Amino acid sequence: MTIRYDGQVAIVTGAGNGLGRSHAIQLAARGAKVVVNDLGGTVDGSGGGSTASQAVVAEIEAAGGEAMAHGANVADFEQVQDMVAKTMERLGRVDILVNNAGILRDKSFGKGSLEDFKLVLDVHLMGSVNCTKAVWEIMREQNYGRIVVTTSSSGLYGNFGQSNYGSAKMGVIGMMNTLAQEGAKNNVKVNALAPTAGTRMTEGLIPDQAFALMTPETVTPAVLYLVSQDAPTRTILAAGAGGYAVAKIVETDGIYLDDADQTPEAIAEHWDAIANSEPKQLQAGFEQTVKFLGKAAQAKGISLE
Repeated sequence: MTIRYDGQVAIVTGAGNGLGRSHAIQLAARGAKVVVNDLGGTVDGSGGGSTASQAVVAEIEAAGGEAMAHGANVADFEQVQDMVAKTMERLGRVDILVNNAGILRDKSFGKGSLEDFKLVLDVHLMGSVNCTKAVWEIMREQNYGRIVVTTSSSGLYGNFGQSNYGSAKMGVIGMMNTLAQEGAKNNVKVNALAPTAGTRMTEGLIPDQAFALMTPETVTPAVLYLVSQDAPTRTILAAGAGGYAVAKIVETDGIYLDDADQTPEAIAEHWDAIANSEPKQLQAGFEQTVKFLGKAAQAKGISLE
């Protein structure tokens, strides 16, 4: 089986360099018409220009593909709307959206500014919201869509000096979890990529030998799968240096405490049973409510039917 995207249109944000460039080039190589979005700024989000995105378009066209560039700032919804409008005018549809654009403003929480925190949220979280919102009804009306948000191990597990980045990257997981449910009846699948790659955003943070193993090209196959016709939905796929794994958010089964025992002391006493009981991946937030109500009803001999 060969995965291809003939006749499909893909928008890739932050596609002038690094991961986004690799995603765009490989999507085009497999038949997609690609919108190469890039503001053209530096790693911290300052500056701008179209040189990088135009170079990627030229590379795609030289290989026989079709592409167009757009310099929308993903944090600006009006610019994003313009990008999508021009895509529809020229290419007629949007099948794939890869939310990849991002910046870094790394500092420990005590030393970082609120302005930097908000900026990182605006680009990573609201940028993903803006782009997804702009294509959402298009995908629903055509009963087909594949959306990828880019999360990070910094959001899933934490990383010193990246409270702003980690908050944004965990925020897109919450969006993915809900949109996967809302898009299901219209065949709109929403997934998350958790990449680790040697790009200008990680340059200088890891040894040169490791950097050489962590090419963007080792991550892109994960994106190509997540935007394919038979992709899963509501999945966090981690990728880097040729390794691929699924990250899951789980909740222990937990316990029920009688009314008189619903105290912090009782929680401390039963902590092992609370923290180490069998974990389960819930498929919707309300499942947690159903679980706790079920335990309470059983303990009290109450029927909830």
